[in-house]
Amino acid sequence: MSLKPLALGLALLCAAPASQAAFWHSSSGYTQTHYPIVLVHGLFGFDSLAGVDYWYGIPSALSKDGAKVYVVNVSAANSTEVRGEQLLAQIDNILALTGADKVNLIGHSHGGPTARYAASMSPDKVASVTSVGGVNWGSSFADAVRGAIPQDSLSEDIIAGAFNAFAGIIEFLSGTPADPQDAVAALESLTTAGTLAFNARYPEGMPSQYCGQGDEQAGNGVYYYSWSGASTVTNVLDISDAGLLATSLVFSEPGDGLVSSCSSHLGKVIRDNYGMNHLDEVNQTFGLVNLFETNPKTLFRTQANRLKNLGL
Repeated sequence: MSLKPLALGLALLCAAPASQAAFWHSSSGYTQTHYPIVLVHGLFGFDSLAGVDYWYGIPSALSKDGAKVYVVNVSAANSTEVRGEQLLAQIDNILALTGADKVNLIGHSHGGPTARYAASMSPDKVASVTSVGGVNWGSSFADAVRGAIPQDSLSEDIIAGAFNAFAGIIEFLSGTPADPQDAVAALESLTTAGTLAFNARYPEGMPSQYCGQGDEQAGNGVYYYSWSGASTVTNVLDISDAGLLATSLVFSEPGDGLVSSCSSHLGKVIRDNYGMNHLDEVNQTFGLVNLFETNPKTLFRTQANRLKNLGL
């Protein structure tokens, strides 16, 4: 397998912004959850880079009707546990700032298991976890990358060094703190083997079998939800669609180009076959999404209203 599409896929996998910022003002109250909403990015995240905001229009779509929204910063590339510990520290900051008792976490791709880790470790601080295109059962693309790069080899060192530098440059240019980067740890966290091992340690919200439904409210008291797409090319004007079409070739089942639909399942599955690809799920690129599908911003607003109606 050529390393060129592998590199492209790694640059796309789980990407999302990474600044700690807050957005809110109240209008109708439709999205006014009891607890703040915290958006958790995936790999190679940034807040604003060359005019691109990855959660494109989503914070403002949530906040305009009452939600308090925070976009947090964790390592652009590192293991789920390292990112999860960073998230826990920022949750403490948000709770101290707002006076809230808990937060509602929404994680995209690698942000899904990152949020799950925080909820498993500190369920008293997390009201809900919503996984959007989350790597909850591993990614065949991550498996392909891991299989193409021999462990503990010179090529692994060279490629890891390049991606660690890439992640560091993203954080520098976006003005976020210089968090530790470990692209190999991130990759191994996203493989099927790495994810299954993670699930054994932190099982809350996970279905008992692949492609199943988990409990909406787990034994730790936290509510769990998920949704994802099952398309690749959704808008001919979006240049990222070609990359996701290429990465989808390693999959033998429906998915969003980087995560299979069944792998995204967590807790109550809202839907796993939206006409969206991995970047559409967070309204990218620049809102060039499927015109014949529900707008991603609407999904986030509906989820906020669902949480509000549960008193969360």
